[in-house]
Amino acid sequence: MFLSVFDMFKVGIGPSSSHTMGPMVAAARFLDRMRAEPFHYAGLRGSLHGSLAFTGVGHASDRATILGLAGFRPDTYDAEAAETTLEQIRETHTVTPPGLPELAFHPKDDLIFDFGPNLPGHANGMILMATDAQGDVILQETYYSIGGGFVMTEGELAAGRNTDEGDPVPYPFKSAVEMLEMAERSGKSIAAMKRANEVARGGPENLRSGVARIWQVMDDCIERGLSTDGTLPGGLGVKRRAKGIRDALIAERGTNLSAPHKINDWMSAYAMAVNEENAAGGQVVTAPTNGAAGVVPAVIKYWLDHVPGAHEAQIEEFLLTAAAIGGLVKFNASISGAEAGCQAEVGSASAMGAAGLAAVLGGTPAQIENAAEIALEHHLGMTCDPVRGLVQVPCIERNGLGAIKAVSAASLALRGDGTHLVPLDACIETMRQTGADMSEKYKETSLGGLAVNIPNC
Repeated sequence: MFLSVFDMFKVGIGPSSSHTMGPMVAAARFLDRMRAEPFHYAGLRGSLHGSLAFTGVGHASDRATILGLAGFRPDTYDAEAAETTLEQIRETHTVTPPGLPELAFHPKDDLIFDFGPNLPGHANGMILMATDAQGDVILQETYYSIGGGFVMTEGELAAGRNTDEGDPVPYPFKSAVEMLEMAERSGKSIAAMKRANEVARGGPENLRSGVARIWQVMDDCIERGLSTDGTLPGGLGVKRRAKGIRDALIAERGTNLSAPHKINDWMSAYAMAVNEENAAGGQVVTAPTNGAAGVVPAVIKYWLDHVPGAHEAQIEEFLLTAAAIGGLVKFNASISGAEAGCQAEVGSASAMGAAGLAAVLGGTPAQIENAAEIALEHHLGMTCDPVRGLVQVPCIERNGLGAIKAVSAASLALRGDGTHLVPLDACIETMRQTGADMSEKYKETSLGGLAVNIPNC
């Protein structure tokens, strides 16, 4: 099994990897298929199903689909060009994707939110259609946004979502047990095995430059969030808080009045900065999702700025280790809130952050696996119940607590020798089972929990 570090950490836009980035990616894939077929197209239609319908407006799923059908992609997204394009579509009721003719598309009539039963493959389903001059459908595809910006067609999902058809890699572990056995036999760290796999697929320079870009985007996102105040969009009136927290913490320096636990406020500020940027539709890195995008960067920032001996040269080791753990969770369970609740998003992110931190602090593979297990175990059962379908409440603060748990988990694991009762594999399987048993109300539909028990206006 191989999932690249660049699969787990993808540059994209907020507010949601599964509900914003996924639909945009699906639309781009549909355009590619249209270009490959010999049909004469005249129009486009689409429908959003399941969680994409129930929380699609709050997550900007409709906007993302429209822009995707106009030719936009998450990794090259231009906000100014997007606004201009949306205005043109509103005026002309057409889109003109690169390499295709002008196509009739009136979002109000041609993009439907279907609040009926989920499509069979996943809670995040969408159907895209191309029509001829008479309005008849001549090309159709069903897509599933399965979390973290990953998108699969109906056929791909049926064939096996976790298939890997690339060149062989030297350390193809698909469970934590296999990962630890390979580490013991080879004498390599988890990061070293992951690095060998990445180099086998993409080469050393691609890894070096790609990881540098990932951290740069993460760090830039933190800095923007720590420098920006105001109110987040969406109608809830949620105020940005990261800047105020950071400013207060700086003002308290040198007063000899700061309690040790205020380091938690720094971690929360870093994580909340990212998720406030995400909620505002800014550029973020899925880690492994947008809803959980603040945890891993916050742990790295905490380590760099507050832990003696930390150095940016080790960021690659951190991210490779974190990606190895995230890949195990995705392969064996889920990173999708719509599929398994927030345990699959912030829980996974916290496990990844704990593993990465344990690695750069000198942990053994067994201690790293223990750190990931502790962090994930103490998110089990966490629901996904965003108020008004916005990635704001409880999501923003939840990332801060996920970062704090990650640091605590790494610290606890490093105090031991790596032996522990609950294996990471068992914890991941428990998360999968818990997600399967969880009521749909608590899986990113905004039909239960906080989403219905606090004022919504």
